[in-house]
Amino acid sequence: MQIKRTLGEKVFDGFNVLVMLLLIVVTLYPLWHVLNASLSDSSRLLEHRGLLLWPDGFNLDGYKRVLGNPSILSGYRNTILIVVLGTALNLVFTILGAYTLSRKTFMLRNPIMLAIVFTMFFNGGIIPSYLLINNTLHMGNNLLALMIPGLISSYNLIIMRTAFQEISESLLESARIDGAGEMRILWRIVVPLSMPVIAVMILFYGVAHWNSWFGAILYIRDRDLYPLQLVLREILIQNSTDSMTTGAATGDREAIGESIKYATIMIATLPILFIYPFLQKYFVKGVMIGAIKE
Repeated sequence: MQIKRTLGEKVFDGFNVLVMLLLIVVTLYPLWHVLNASLSDSSRLLEHRGLLLWPDGFNLDGYKRVLGNPSILSGYRNTILIVVLGTALNLVFTILGAYTLSRKTFMLRNPIMLAIVFTMFFNGGIIPSYLLINNTLHMGNNLLALMIPGLISSYNLIIMRTAFQEISESLLESARIDGAGEMRILWRIVVPLSMPVIAVMILFYGVAHWNSWFGAILYIRDRDLYPLQLVLREILIQNSTDSMTTGAATGDREAIGESIKYATIMIATLPILFIYPFLQKYFVKGVMIGAIKE
């Protein structure tokens, strides 16, 4: 039986579609503008005003100069290392902590959860953190300083803990009767059943590591250890494009510098844009599983 829709429902649906289309345009145009600007001729780009709907004179000189910059390549290397190793460590320790705190037989789970939630609202501040990492842990000028301090996110831990609590206790009890220990239950039963929420954690932690730059400013002094976002900050904010405009005429350096900035943004953004579609199908399901407790 087909339900006839009223005029008000049709108007409401049409309004929603219009709002969604506007949001899509507002969200996508800045990225589209940067992409077109990075592919445009530098001299024509500098003179362009208004919307940029397609490249103004196709030119890849900006990408060639950016990819020829050793700082960009070393920044990519360091960032990929931080993302891969940091995300792996984040996942392992978050899974271990979430599983422990999800077990009702663990007597201290409520006091520990209270302490974890407390850290979401209060922290020691930048100076104590700096003194701890540099003077006490001696991790200054080390990439570990960008991974170890944020090893477990309280927010992510709570989401994963809630997801683990949704797994049937009778299933875990059956495994214990068959002789499985807690670690075997965790890695053979709990983790495979929680892949949607784990995929979301990979996205959360990975994007956080990829975009992180403030920790590098505090703890990293060696330029060879700079992550990509710190190199990007130098190019965009401090206007450090002189090393990439060598060989260009003095009057053309400003225009080439603009192309370099846009090309750098695209190079720093594309990896995340390519990875996200592979994890997007798990995103809503994973967050809902970890956020709702019946």
